[in-house]
Amino acid sequence: MTLKHSDPPFVSLAGLHSRALDQLGLAICAGELGPGSSLTLEEIEERCGISRSVARETVRVLEAMRLVVSRRRIGVVVLPESEWNLYDPQVIRWRLDSPDRAEQLSSMVELRAAIEPEAARLAATRATADEVSELIALSGRLWAAGEQGDDERFLKLDVEFHARILRLSGNAMFSRLDGLIGQMLVSRTEHGLVPDRPASVALQLHVDVAGAIQRRDPEGAYAIMRSILVAALDEIDGLSVAAERVASTHVGR
Repeated sequence: MTLKHSDPPFVSLAGLHSRALDQLGLAICAGELGPGSSLTLEEIEERCGISRSVARETVRVLEAMRLVVSRRRIGVVVLPESEWNLYDPQVIRWRLDSPDRAEQLSSMVELRAAIEPEAARLAATRATADEVSELIALSGRLWAAGEQGDDERFLKLDVEFHARILRLSGNAMFSRLDGLIGQMLVSRTEHGLVPDRPASVALQLHVDVAGAIQRRDPEGAYAIMRSILVAALDEIDGLSVAAERVASTHVGR
């Protein structure tokens, strides 16, 4: 006997759930399913090609992220962005995969500019000597990867560098933002919103902020980290404008 909407035996339930979650999450974050849109469980089954049990689990996770809410006699209703858990790593990824990713990146860099300079300032007063020594070594490896054009290694070290400074701030709430910032750095790279090669000035600034923390210069660490983020915001804006020009040129052909 064949059951309707049965899950293919060669695909794990976890894989089906992950695929359905990505499909619906991106549709919501990209605006395809706007606020107030509603879907029944049957429609979710059909849309994603999944069973009722997987559909229910997918909705449960989306509800936990505050992207949707289940309402009797209506179904699964999409909530406005003001309700979303914008700090959830998956929501961040979906927003950065949407057409307005440059705007999303800009808002996240603005958040970083409010947090990371202060984290660097606190690190200059709170980090231990061993922790600072490790940060200096990390900044050197980051600089070398950028100079050598090793993009994959540079990205990994860049994520680690910024997460390390959040932790060295000694502020537990700052350190919990490492996932958000790491996802932003990864998505920015994936979508080509970075220069082809890190600028020498940017590489040196990462070394300099580590040096300011080593010198126990909190104000210097704050100012240098802020300059890194201002430069990142300028890069995103510049690359977004360039991408729009290329797109308009192709449309005109």
